[in-house]
Amino acid sequence: MTEWTSRCRVRVLTVFEQTSVPVAPRDTITVAVSLFNYARFVRECLESIRAQTHPRIDLVVVDDDSRADNSLELVGDWLQRNADRFRRVSLLKHVDNQGLAEARNTAFEWARTDPVFVIDADNQIYPRALARLFEYVEFREFDAAYTQLELFGDQNRIGLADIWTKRFFRCRNYVDAMALVSKRSWEQVGGYSHMDGLEDYDFWCKFVDMGMKAIYIPEILCRYRVHGSSMSRTDMAAAEERLKVKMTMRHPWLEL
Repeated sequence: MTEWTSRCRVRVLTVFEQTSVPVAPRDTITVAVSLFNYARFVRECLESIRAQTHPRIDLVVVDDDSRADNSLELVGDWLQRNADRFRRVSLLKHVDNQGLAEARNTAFEWARTDPVFVIDADNQIYPRALARLFEYVEFREFDAAYTQLELFGDQNRIGLADIWTKRFFRCRNYVDAMALVSKRSWEQVGGYSHMDGLEDYDFWCKFVDMGMKAIYIPEILCRYRVHGSSMSRTDMAAAEERLKVKMTMRHPWLEL
């Protein structure tokens, strides 16, 4: 293992790294997986990434100091067995737990391609997801592209995704983190901020603040697992009112 320090002063260990082609072809996508104690789910997530029809993929998994299970060991074994599917595979580990926002920021910082697809380790994507999303960001027409969700697990229904408009964001977030995002756009908005469960909402509001464009693809290509330990269900409970105040201070146009 080697250790390095991110721009946010987070200490990061490089657990596993393998690259087959030194320079990424123009159509390579980085898939950024955020992992924290999800050993029971992460293999299904990784298998859904391996099964993508889009041929050129870099895979970066960031473990946010998992200690409750064998997530790190499991992912390391899987990457070694499946590394040949990808141009580049990386397994990174935060020395200390930093939260979801910094796990995603670490993955973006490590990425060597402009398009980065964000996914948490308990979720999945259908085989056509990356190929369809790439059609809309290939020529930098949009800063991000996202699809409709299928919710599964404790709930089974269609998600709430819709067209990109500031008006829809005023009262709630309706765009999940599972999206193909330009790394340059991520840099321009300052990355993800720690928001105690509203990381996605704040991130997209920063896109709105800067006049960035995202496109909605009305196809069910991403699967969001609903369960008792989902980030959206655990981190939001403690301080909802305080978070609303914090969000409206950061984005005064919100009507929370």
